[in-house]
Amino acid sequence: MTQTSEATAADPTPAGRRRVHRAWFVAAVTFVTIIGAAAFRSLPGLLIDPLHAEFGWSRGTIGAAVSVNLALYGLTAPFAAALMDRFGIRRVVAVALTVVALGSGLTVWMTEPWQLILCWGLLVGLGSGSMALAFAATVTGRWFTARRGLVSGILTAASASGQLIFLPLLSWMIESGHDWRPAAVTVALAALVVVPFVWLLLRDHPADVGLAPYGASEFVPKPPPLTGAARRTLGVLARAARTGPFWLLAGSFAICGASTNGLIQTHFVPAAHDHGMPVTAAASLLAVIGVFDVVGTIASGWFTDRFEPRRLLAVYYALRGTSLLFLPVLLNLGPEVKPPMVFFIVFYGLDWVATVPPTLALCRDRYGDDSAIVFGWVLASHQIGAALVAWLGGVARDVFGSYDMVWYASGALCAAATLMVLVIRRRPAPLSLPV
Repeated sequence: MTQTSEATAADPTPAGRRRVHRAWFVAAVTFVTIIGAAAFRSLPGLLIDPLHAEFGWSRGTIGAAVSVNLALYGLTAPFAAALMDRFGIRRVVAVALTVVALGSGLTVWMTEPWQLILCWGLLVGLGSGSMALAFAATVTGRWFTARRGLVSGILTAASASGQLIFLPLLSWMIESGHDWRPAAVTVALAALVVVPFVWLLLRDHPADVGLAPYGASEFVPKPPPLTGAARRTLGVLARAARTGPFWLLAGSFAICGASTNGLIQTHFVPAAHDHGMPVTAAASLLAVIGVFDVVGTIASGWFTDRFEPRRLLAVYYALRGTSLLFLPVLLNLGPEVKPPMVFFIVFYGLDWVATVPPTLALCRDRYGDDSAIVFGWVLASHQIGAALVAWLGGVARDVFGSYDMVWYASGALCAAATLMVLVIRRRPAPLSLPV
């Protein structure tokens, strides 16, 4: 190492040279990337009624395509974390954004359900999974040793910020033009626009620019690329699966996905429309969830740096389950947006992905250097839960004619998640996975 690099490593912010650590710029680029990619997270719930009306496909069929998307979003994440260790963050994310743009753009020519599953389920699912929360976990783990909880909260909130930006726009496009295709093209363009920012501004490791991670007192050399990404990912899963906390985290996070991405994000708009609420009004309520999700997730990151993550998760799941039990009553109040519904939206928004920072902290505490991949597998369970409810919710609507049973069942699942996280034993020191 050169003398200059040593000085930089010892003092990441030398006077007169750099007032803000480069890690914060990397976090900012990551934030913008996740916002741009969030367009595809906003669209599935808006597509159900238009596709049903145009093609006559059942809601269960459309929900099946969404469930493939959600499942692949989760199952790709742990492999993406290992690929980032092998090829670098920048390359993996740039390719992923391109795949998302391709999948979303091709949907405008589809005429059969299998094409929806191929484009939106397979391609968009694979691309989005490579930019899942494991991306945020990798950036946080490499670039920060201090303020990790806060940064995790901020990057998690980026998805909600993207939802805030795109939901009203996409719903207006569909409602005003009576066509879903311009919205799909918008999603493709949003993914492509972010690619140059990723390629030009994102860096894989602090050592690439001669810096120590933010909060570190010593320079950390960049580790050599790790080969065998798939083998390592599966090996980490095999070792983590022999520990109890992994299954408790995976199970509770599956319920988290079921009650957010699978339930509210996919089915709230059509459920509200069933009760006479205009699509634009229902989509705007989802966007409001995005507003308060930003506040709640950043606050949760701040709390995670100061309080025991297990207890935070228990509170979050208990409050979420309670609120879901009241949703059928609120929807039956009529098509107008009334104060009780606004209160639910604000409350649910604050709790939406507030679970991520404490869950990520528990993974770091127990699985050390493998925590990003372990979290990727925990995230896979999140998306499997979301995928099941995205499909089963559509089936329940076809069978029962309403979503009421889905709301009640999800509330009960959240109660189970509360008990699961409380069972996790407290372990203050990081645990390295046995070889």
